[in-house]
Amino acid sequence: MSFDVAVEGRRGEATIAARFATGPGVTVLLGPSGVGKTSVLHMIAGLVRPERGHVRVGGATLFDAAAGVDAPVERRRAGYVFQDTRLFPHLRVRDNILYGAMSDARLTETAAMLDITPLLDRWPRTLSGGEARRVAIGRALLSDPAFLLLDEPLSSLDPARQEDGLRLVERLAATGLPVLMVTHDERDAARLGGAVVRMG
Repeated sequence: MSFDVAVEGRRGEATIAARFATGPGVTVLLGPSGVGKTSVLHMIAGLVRPERGHVRVGGATLFDAAAGVDAPVERRRAGYVFQDTRLFPHLRVRDNILYGAMSDARLTETAAMLDITPLLDRWPRTLSGGEARRVAIGRALLSDPAFLLLDEPLSSLDPARQEDGLRLVERLAATGLPVLMVTHDERDAARLGGAVVRMG
């Protein structure tokens, strides 16, 4: 089993709750804007502590309110790709990807898989939205994650780039890495064909 999540917490006055258990492959968290999808990712990654429930990924218990388990962020080994990519503007693409990596041994392989080899010497400000997202995914992968959290990775991309992005997510899942992707687009969920968790 990849993700076994049952969490409840608060965001302001709103209660955010999600419960799902999924197998290998891509898990899609689907729902309209504002229902709390990103908040659920934050709870899984350890950025926000749920009030109750549990988070288990790949059999490892990362959070269990009843048992008093709350693994710190760095021990959860979540590869998190935020909506705004959060690339460091003062670092070239190569150094952004290597930030947090144990070594540069997998840089060439990862850059080739993501089709960003020609971008390695560029600055983040020169990248398109799709290029920046692929760089952010590369940085997450080289951190040696136990699982990958993708927050709207295909938003604002043109149709051709969206298709490229969907194929990339499929390739990542095919490596055996548990992937949880947030989207509000029904077509993305249908195209990926994995487990779909609906919120809202």
